[in-house]
Amino acid sequence: MGSDSTFAAQKRASGGLPTTVATANGVRGRAASVIPRGRQIHKTFNNIKITILCGFVTILVLRGTIGLGNLVSSESDAENQQLIEETNRILAEIRSDKDPTDPDDQTGEFLNPNVTYTLGPRITTWDEDRKVWLQKNPEFPNYVNGKPRILLVTGSPPNPCDNAIGDHYLLKAIKNKIDYCRIHGIETVYNMAHLDMELAGYWAKLPLIRRLMLSHPEVEWIWWMDSDALFTDMVFEIPVSKYNEYNMVIHGYPDLLFDQNSWIALNTGSFLFRNCQWSLDLLDAWAPMGPKGPIREEAGKILTANLKGRPAFEADDQSALIYLLISQKDQWMDKVFVENSYYLHGYWAGLVDRYEEMIEKYHPGLGDERWPFVTHFVGCKPCGSYGDYPVERCLKSMERAFNFADNQVLNLYGFRHRGLNSLIFGIRCIQAVDLGASYYTFISEQHYAVYKWTDQEIFSSRLYNERVLKTYRL
Repeated sequence: MGSDSTFAAQKRASGGLPTTVATANGVRGRAASVIPRGRQIHKTFNNIKITILCGFVTILVLRGTIGLGNLVSSESDAENQQLIEETNRILAEIRSDKDPTDPDDQTGEFLNPNVTYTLGPRITTWDEDRKVWLQKNPEFPNYVNGKPRILLVTGSPPNPCDNAIGDHYLLKAIKNKIDYCRIHGIETVYNMAHLDMELAGYWAKLPLIRRLMLSHPEVEWIWWMDSDALFTDMVFEIPVSKYNEYNMVIHGYPDLLFDQNSWIALNTGSFLFRNCQWSLDLLDAWAPMGPKGPIREEAGKILTANLKGRPAFEADDQSALIYLLISQKDQWMDKVFVENSYYLHGYWAGLVDRYEEMIEKYHPGLGDERWPFVTHFVGCKPCGSYGDYPVERCLKSMERAFNFADNQVLNLYGFRHRGLNSLIFGIRCIQAVDLGASYYTFISEQHYAVYKWTDQEIFSSRLYNERVLKTYRL
């Protein structure tokens, strides 16, 4: 029995579990080692290797600790340099045109020039279909409080701008549009997607407008506005009742259009389309010159040959519309209102340097050359890598236009910009005087500007509503 117990205990000891055994006389003691001598030597050798390895690691740690003070500066500089290089690499990668879905990157086959391009399946009963839809959905009327429902549409390319400051001014431009639309109860759509791979650049607005018309039958007017156009009269409202008999409103000059056939007779940077069958038909007639490649290039030659002053380049949407209205005048012009009594489009170069004069002499709500409704930065291309004007001049002018408009919004809350080239500067209206002739005067602390509005002008705009009068009226 004793020998069996001893053997069992030794087996367990060799397995690495119990370390004590019961001897034959019942006394508990340490188990005798039963590991062979060769294995002991091997184990000792492994322990030596582990010790050497630990010592090596310790030396490395000590070396790093001792040398940290001397190396921290150079290592930090190297790290920062790596971060800068990595950031630049990522930005370059983002801004490079490597997206296979980008129309500009596709080098495949172009559309057959002998096949007429279309925006989609032809629709011929939109007026009837829309009328039925409105009758079935009375909770979505196309007129609200006697005013037509308007949808402002704008957009920008899906990729970042070629320069960082361009993205900043795109942000300011959409902020400006959101402010105007919020004040006047207009809904907004901002698009950054290519809805049609064939129509990019100038032409991207056409498939977007068509799709929005069909998707929003409750909208009476679609109002397109370029990303580089700013509202600079936040009080003025488009006199939509003036256009009851028309389906398109666009800024331009009839004499330039029909007498001179000028390629700048109209401007498609800001225009309105009524949501109706006529507008869909015009879009269908307008689009065939737009597909990229040979079609657009050949169309550009036709436009240059027929429109006065047009340089030789591929077809653009503005020239194509002008050519269409001239060549098919009888078909389209009776429903097109060419507007120039106010600035639905105002060319920036003749306006931005006169803002101080406008502030001194006039007041918002006029919309014309005295206080332009829209200032459009044609030729500046703040998001691109080139333009027709020096970048510095364009950016300075855009800053002035934005601040000129933003002051009209900030004035609601007692603030304004220190100057048209500066950031916001807090100021409160300390005096509001009833002049006895139903005029209200708002005077700033530094007499930066004195604005006058009649009761009718105030109440006709949601910008200066009853809340403002309660705040400032004595």
